[in-house]
Amino acid sequence: MTTSKILIAQGGGPTAVINQSLVGAVLAARRSRQIDVVYGARHGVRGIVNEDLVDLTQETTDNLERVAATPASALGSTRDKPDVKYCQEIFKVLRAHEIGQFFYIGGNDSSDTVRIVSEEARKAGYPLRCMHIPKTIDNDLVGNDHTPGFPSAARFVVQAFAGANLDNAALPGVYVGVVMGRHAGFLTAAAALARKYPDDGPHLVYLPERSFSTERFLADVKAVHDRLGRCIVAVSEGIHDASGTAIASQLAKTVERDAHGNVQLSGTGALADLLCDQIKDQLKIKRVRGDTFGYLQRSFLGCVSDVDQREAREAGERAVQYALSGATDGSVAITRTGDYAVGYSLLPLETVAGKTRVMEDDLIAASGTDVTDAFRRYLQPLLGAGMPEASRLRAPAVAKVLNAGR
Repeated sequence: MTTSKILIAQGGGPTAVINQSLVGAVLAARRSRQIDVVYGARHGVRGIVNEDLVDLTQETTDNLERVAATPASALGSTRDKPDVKYCQEIFKVLRAHEIGQFFYIGGNDSSDTVRIVSEEARKAGYPLRCMHIPKTIDNDLVGNDHTPGFPSAARFVVQAFAGANLDNAALPGVYVGVVMGRHAGFLTAAAALARKYPDDGPHLVYLPERSFSTERFLADVKAVHDRLGRCIVAVSEGIHDASGTAIASQLAKTVERDAHGNVQLSGTGALADLLCDQIKDQLKIKRVRGDTFGYLQRSFLGCVSDVDQREAREAGERAVQYALSGATDGSVAITRTGDYAVGYSLLPLETVAGKTRVMEDDLIAASGTDVTDAFRRYLQPLLGAGMPEASRLRAPAVAKVLNAGR
């Protein structure tokens, strides 16, 4: 057996920079004299079990760099959530192909898969180094200041709400934008950075870290609409009432569920429609519109943070460096230092696996419908360079002649 073969896979929802991590790991491995072959698994762990592998050693560096700059998962992904039996099948394939190092790019479920595979290898006395490379637009991995994929998705959300605000100011009414985030509200909270002027939207931000009341929501919307003549709302798909019941399932007559039994929140416009219907029916406001950002925010071409690209690449490189050092299995984590700089560390897999980080209290305003300056300072450097800004006309009003006094 040789330990000079490595296997890399991508899991969970795609991001704008997940291929930077892939290419960072591939190129770092190809530069090492300790590694001879770099395999990739198509469609994540399912591809491993099916032995659907490709030889990334044969890819040109030029093409890899083009792929790195392309959003979404180049190897393909999967929503499979492996249990112990599934991971035993993964390990069998790794062993049969004499893989010495296994890298899995993904979120908290992916880190748990790496943990179980690591344990299976250890029980079998097989020398397998297992590394988790972080990825998720939800920004919900514990032990990380932020997670690759989140900054680019946040950049999209900021610009989308800035555009919605301009539209809403031109044709006033109520606008509701639903953003991804089942348990963590980081991505929805990013909408707050769309504001430039004091009366800019979003005027209300609802996060899953706080219980949601439909009655209070309607009162909030009415108050803003009465004051400004319009209202923009950013709401997380994961909002729930005090009992933990998803608002989407509370308001809907029927709900879809995903492969894990969770209420289907992404890929459906149900929540936006339901909230808009409540506003129309209860507040009698005529012009009410809603959008569900859905998959758009994950892999939007041309709306990528340069900071995110750089850090995602480095996370992949660091994973290979940690693996070659022979230290231990683990999950690469990003830490923040100074005004804005980052460092990398290797966390034990148990620290990250299957756990969910949510927004810290100091990032959420006391009102529960906005963020704090601490959150703005946290997110701003992650958005990257070249963020566009909107401007307003400053021409003075002309005195009325026929309607003087109105």
